[in-house]
Amino acid sequence: MAEIVDHLEVSSAAQFKALGHPLRHRLLFALGQEAATISQLAAALGTAKGNVAHHLGVLRDAGMVHVAETRQVRGGTEQYYRRSVRRFGFTGEGARANNTVALQAVAAELETADDDPLFTVRNLRLTAAQADELAATLSDLVDGLVDAGPDEARYGVVVSVYRPRRPGG
Repeated sequence: MAEIVDHLEVSSAAQFKALGHPLRHRLLFALGQEAATISQLAAALGTAKGNVAHHLGVLRDAGMVHVAETRQVRGGTEQYYRRSVRRFGFTGEGARANNTVALQAVAAELETADDDPLFTVRNLRLTAAQADELAATLSDLVDGLVDAGPDEARYGVVVSVYRPRRPGG
């Protein structure tokens, strides 16, 4: 069984290419808590098994998922996939483009959420120091969360502090 790495800093073009489709992010979201088969993932994400198999193959080749276990069922072998990394960080040239793809994946997740998610977008004027403090506080809050275990519901958390481009600038 492959060892799960605590953190992977995604920075190479090959790594960003592996994350270049929103479904791959959604697969990583889904596999963040427990192993699942291609059939289970296809049902959960509302897409075809062949589509899931293709995108899992890309993630597997990039070392981001692995086969955690196999089971014999009705004369065949069922493979259970698991994420190889608990947390991803993103740096380098591909990070900004990755944000766009990841947000597309989050948008798809929001559309199919089990409940009414909290979603707030707000633009306000802050000093650079206030923006830095807000970003640090939010980062500490999210980084400090402890997983409640496999018996609890899975939640997604998206946090961003950004400075929009000025009109005409």
